[in-house]
Amino acid sequence: QAEPIRVVVTGAAGQIAYSLLYSIAKGDVFGKDQPIVLILLDIPPMLPVLDGVVMELQDCALPLLKANVPPTDKVEVAFKDIDAAILVGSMPRKEGMERKDLLKANVAIFKTQGAALDKYAKKTVKVLVVGNPANTNCLIASKSAPSIPKENFSCLTRLDHNRACSQVAIRCGVSSDQVKNVIIWGNHSSTQYPDVHHAKVNLHGTETDGYQAVKDDAWLRGDFISTVQQRGAAVIKARKLSSAMSAAKAICDHMRDIWFGTKEGEFISMGVYAAGNSYSIPEDLIYSFPVQIKNKTWKIVDGLSINDFSRAKMDATAAELVEERDTALDFLSQ
Repeated sequence: QAEPIRVVVTGAAGQIAYSLLYSIAKGDVFGKDQPIVLILLDIPPMLPVLDGVVMELQDCALPLLKANVPPTDKVEVAFKDIDAAILVGSMPRKEGMERKDLLKANVAIFKTQGAALDKYAKKTVKVLVVGNPANTNCLIASKSAPSIPKENFSCLTRLDHNRACSQVAIRCGVSSDQVKNVIIWGNHSSTQYPDVHHAKVNLHGTETDGYQAVKDDAWLRGDFISTVQQRGAAVIKARKLSSAMSAAKAICDHMRDIWFGTKEGEFISMGVYAAGNSYSIPEDLIYSFPVQIKNKTWKIVDGLSINDFSRAKMDATAAELVEERDTALDFLSQ
């Protein structure tokens, strides 16, 4: 059997982790024959809850789950020699909280975690940031871990990508695996731009362009975009809780694609370091692009034509990210 890999999940007592840990432990992410050491990190008040999560993981009797590591609130313990880090924990936005206060609290968290990754993790570690504001948190973590390649950091926009795929599939009356190459550009926020201009839909065995398959340009440029942008809020309104099952599924998709690569001729969306991109997006950002992955290395898909409608939306979400970054970097330097 293969050597076990070490995977840390932060915010491990939370809702998303509760849906996520089982999938990781049963081999849905890193492979059905890959043993795993799962390390659970959360803040001190959540440690009793984590004990219960550990009991349940034991009770799942999963063959891939190795060495029962006690849950911890210490980054130096959690991040020691890890192969993969899924950073779910962050400071949630409380009612009446300014976005700026939220950024400040999260800069502190992701500075600490970035520094711990730098000091304790393997240099080959793959880091996925889920906790919001995910793009900026990811940038702060990366800047706080200068010895780990910037390419090893990404943030989750796969949930938005899956939401967009599903909306197009429902509209076309096909299953979601018949839709590929939708793109989420930019920030994991309500300014993100879900783009169907390069998507393909398999209609009755024929690969059709997204716009042709949907046959409703007004919807694709209007309600489709706002539905995907506002979906998180719609789920909270309905469930009184944020998306957990779908977020966990998207995390699994994202990490599995990093580990095993994307299919030939397909690309997916993830927030990555923008340096060297061919779409005139400011370089020092974590921005969601269409990417292809091979040998655990992503590459931004180049050469896609961008019309004026798309350009304006891509620039608007970039402008929000630049503002977020500048505010966050002010806090970082304090």
